[in-house]
Amino acid sequence: MEAYFLAVLEVFIYAGAIMVLFLFAIMLLNLGHEDALPKFMYLQRALSVLMVALFFFGIILIMLHEPGMLHQPGDTFSAGGIHVLGEALFSKYLLPFEVASLLLLVALIGTVYLAKRKI
Repeated sequence: MEAYFLAVLEVFIYAGAIMVLFLFAIMLLNLGHEDALPKFMYLQRALSVLMVALFFFGIILIMLHEPGMLHQPGDTFSAGGIHVLGEALFSKYLLPFEVASLLLLVALIGTVYLAKRKI
């Protein structure tokens, strides 16, 4: 179809829609001063530190397992190849794409749950 401008415009519109979705999620939480969290939440802090440590440990394991992964030359990419971009997104990068979509879905469901609980 050779409509590169429309493809880029669509990506920008979807990115803006995701930002508005996050804005609505924050607004639905309706956090006020009375809902402020306690200052010392040791269990939550310990759990978050553990999750971050596991995340970085996983990244280090991946880098050690495939040491040349960071130094590989990139694939040639034609500037106007929307078809190439789509193939890369839904073949090589399918797992990160799906993980990002699941994270957005979980965030939306969690926000709706928290908003319903307060009503």
